[in-house]
Amino acid sequence: MTTPTIAALIDLAQQQQQPGSGGLETGNLRTWILNNIIPLLLLVVALLLLWLGGGKGDNAGVMRRLGGVIVALAIVGLAVTNAGEGIGRWLAGLFTG
Repeated sequence: MTTPTIAALIDLAQQQQQPGSGGLETGNLRTWILNNIIPLLLLVVALLLLWLGGGKGDNAGVMRRLGGVIVALAIVGLAVTNAGEGIGRWLAGLFTG
């Protein structure tokens, strides 16, 4: 009696492993992270910058940290939009012709 059940589970597992058969995908997870986690992290960073530096009157320190945040956001933007290849081609074009 257990043999048909095991065979059915093996068939189901093989169907899940085939591409295009509705297996695991990360598109929805990526969208959720971009829509929820990134804005939440930006809000936390902004509040920390204001709390740590702004309350003490250390405006120059806040601006230095803000520069690092802008660089990090640029890197995240390049990773998310896949624009790195286009920027690399543009930079190479500056030196090759």
